[in-house]
Amino acid sequence: MTDLRRSPLHDRHVDLGAKLADFGGWEMPIEYSASGGGVLAEHTAVRQAVGVFDVSHLGKATVAGPGARAFVDSCLTADLSKIGPGQAQYTLCCAEDGGVIDDVFSYLVSDDEVFLMPNAANADEVIGLIAAAAPVGVTVTNQHESFAVIAVQGPRSADVLAALSLPTELDYVSFVDADFDGRPVRVCRTGYTGERGYELIPGWDGAVALWDALVETTRAVGGMPAGLGARDTLRTEMGYPLHGQDLSRDITPVQAGSSWAVGWKKPAFWGRDALLAERAAGPARRLRGLLVTDRGVPRGHMPVLDAEGTVIGETTSGTFSPTLKQGIALALVSTAAGVSESADVAIEVRGRKLAATVVSLPFVPSHVR
Repeated sequence: MTDLRRSPLHDRHVDLGAKLADFGGWEMPIEYSASGGGVLAEHTAVRQAVGVFDVSHLGKATVAGPGARAFVDSCLTADLSKIGPGQAQYTLCCAEDGGVIDDVFSYLVSDDEVFLMPNAANADEVIGLIAAAAPVGVTVTNQHESFAVIAVQGPRSADVLAALSLPTELDYVSFVDADFDGRPVRVCRTGYTGERGYELIPGWDGAVALWDALVETTRAVGGMPAGLGARDTLRTEMGYPLHGQDLSRDITPVQAGSSWAVGWKKPAFWGRDALLAERAAGPARRLRGLLVTDRGVPRGHMPVLDAEGTVIGETTSGTFSPTLKQGIALALVSTAAGVSESADVAIEVRGRKLAATVVSLPFVPSHVR
């Protein structure tokens, strides 16, 4: 893994005995099994207390200059006119055919500055596309290795931040600029776990001191560091899509149940015409939640069958839910199959059929607010 990029916290993960793996071109911690954690323990800590994650692999970029907000709004799907400075917004970067190049968080600093956070694997493409489209006077700066990102997630997350004199009384999807140890840090009420939480964005050089303080305080309130394995089980329980699995160049926001992240009344955004046409016609498939009622764990790319044994779709994500103690999956299911909530289906796992039920998402209650 010598060619992979590394977080500024890499040495801390090694010291904690983390299992490291390639994640979007970055060598990142999947779990801290050697230090008494592991995915199940880390997942449970986030649901019951608090977990602290290094997600510095996420992309970062600043779009700045006169009319930066209006320019970004003309590229990405969500309507930036609906939020004000100090607020964040989930949005999508789409191709002209409606496929999703990436999902992105936009942080509105002012009418003339927007901070973007795409996924690691797609950051260069998204930032490059926006830079290529930028009008004269608007600059797009790739800051992937200028900032770290540390997520503090769980019901005790506010206690952890308060102990470090960081702001906690923020509305959901809002942010403020603060400081820690004399260095600037952006504090955001965002996250990817379904629990109340924060994402902290310090400078690259200030990440280690902040991480050390967060880990110490997290442990003091019954939490622990958590890796990207737990982040995946947590987000799947919430039905949050992962790009490359539940959203992709071949899976549109209309199919993935992400139409709420599209400003349908906006005059322009990438992929608008194709998405409007698909929305009007109705998608050929939709993302559904499947709760496994047999013993077994589904994974992605497994056939979904109706009661007669006909293939009607395919799983996009699948895992064991530590909260529910059973298998769960997200699946793209044909709308022509007429499958409704509570319908019985099956997931074919290596030749064996696992009984499952179509359920509404999320699989477990959200506590983000």
